[in-house]
Amino acid sequence: MITIPAYLQKNDCIGIVCPAGYMSMEKAQASINTFQQWGYQIKIGKTLGSDSENYFSGTDKERLTDFQKMLDDDEIKAIYCARGGYGVGRIIEQIDFKKFKDNPKWIIGFSDITILHAHIYSNYKIASLHAPMASAFNNNEFENKYVASLKNALGGNKIKYQCKPNEFNKKGEAVAELVGGNLSLLAHITGTSSDIKTKGKILFLEDVGEYLYNIDRMLYQLKRSGKLHKLAGLIIGGFTELKDTERPFGKTVYEIIHDIVKEYNYPVSFGFPVSHSKENYALKIGVGYKLKVGKNKVILEE
Repeated sequence: MITIPAYLQKNDCIGIVCPAGYMSMEKAQASINTFQQWGYQIKIGKTLGSDSENYFSGTDKERLTDFQKMLDDDEIKAIYCARGGYGVGRIIEQIDFKKFKDNPKWIIGFSDITILHAHIYSNYKIASLHAPMASAFNNNEFENKYVASLKNALGGNKIKYQCKPNEFNKKGEAVAELVGGNLSLLAHITGTSSDIKTKGKILFLEDVGEYLYNIDRMLYQLKRSGKLHKLAGLIIGGFTELKDTERPFGKTVYEIIHDIVKEYNYPVSFGFPVSHSKENYALKIGVGYKLKVGKNKVILEE
């Protein structure tokens, strides 16, 4: 049975941290302003806008300490990860979730934050929120419907998303808990304490900046480890900024995915708006959804 953290009320506090890659305060300011306009209080961790001089927002110890402090702070009702990148896998085993188990709060983010989502779901059966991060608010994008979906999710509004059909879709319906996130990270955590059991679940996948052959390799890893065999449904989001080798791989990314999953009978939706681009709806990990892949449209709703 999944535990859903309390939805946020006006004046609730959101803690903002960077548990992986570095982000300047300037690039996060629009998100901070927007959260405040939505009626929330903000507490900023030491890792946002830190004085780090390398890729990470701080040493492993500094990032761990900052996240742990937010996790244990009773005033904080949600932890917003301002950026992904790389780094959560280096500290996930050291995070103490004892207090969090008794007093769950929303953990928000995507990309490298996929590890946190998977770990929390697999080990504690607590819902979290795969959603746009701080850069999505910049250049006046805080007004778009994808950022607005984060506001709606935090406030407890029921979710209903629609998108256009795709030629590779497999029609059908599924009702199940939703799991997933970034393909690279899901492949990375296979066999670890953060690994997810996908049987009977609706799985969603997205990625950015990968070589086509590596997408193929990671999907075969999921397939060989049984992650794709007995799904209730599959949602394929955006695969953006992809790269190819000098000698072409010979297939588009959706052709690659279609060939790997075409033997299965569950519904599959390609081109769903969850991605590293602007099109990135907020999705509640672990929460039950209904997926309907029809001839004229795809609907995902709570």
